Amino acid sequence: MNSTAALAFADPGLITALHQSTDDDLDGLDFGVIGMDSLGRVQRYNRFESNAAGLSRERVLGHALFTVVAPCMNNFMVAQRFDDAEAQQTALDDTLPYVLTLRMRPVKVRLRLLYQPGMAQRFVLVDRSS
Repeated sequence: MNSTAALAFADPGLITALHQSTDDDLDGLDFGVIGMDSLGRVQRYNRFESNAAGLSRERVLGHALFTVVAPCMNNFMVAQRFDDAEAQQTALDDTLPYVLTLRMRPVKVRLRLLYQPGMAQRFVLVDRSS
């Protein structure tokens, strides 16, 4: 894919574009992208999120997002929504205000949670522009 510059945090159908994007494509986005497999292990982690969170790809890739990387998201507002969507085999595309607290002072962000049954990855997007 070569049109990631045109991708925006709120774009409809963004999950498909993210699946088709290379790591270099994701690095060109102006919001954080965390892609995980069905077990919650981080498989995609873009440069924007790495720089903003202060966590290198090497430290994050392959680790459980909700218990190792970002336990501040291991709650009913984030992790449980993915579990519920998978259990019910229903699409998830929710945007919510959130406060990140791990390894940093509290930071207000918007999270977008994306899951589509049958797709290999699910995504947490992090918008720090608000």
